Amino acid sequence: MREDFKVIMAVVNQPGKYEPSEFQTGMLDCCDDIGICCFGYFCFCCLGCSIASDMGECCLCGLGMPIRSVYRTKYNIKGSMCNDYMVTMCCPLCTTCQLKRDINRRKEQGIF
Repeated sequence: MREDFKVIMAVVNQPGKYEPSEFQTGMLDCCDDIGICCFGYFCFCCLGCSIASDMGECCLCGLGMPIRSVYRTKYNIKGSMCNDYMVTMCCPLCTTCQLKRDINRRKEQGIF
């Protein structure tokens, strides 16, 4: 066998699987956590700042499509940027509360 001949093997499968997941609560499950629902209803901007703080972002970044997309990508949650835009434009309070509930649940599970 020649010394300068090397066998190169391609990696066909990555170790382990990281399946796409879903948000842990539905967008309209506001009654799952009344405290977050009231927090968002009475002080929507404060809820956004709380989310941004949890994610290590500027307080102004806590509301809307960008933070939702970043979160979804980080935790491999199914969806698209277009979907994030549409749901945050149609029901910003519900989607923001959903995001905060999901953050809190991941913190309780030790995976945030």
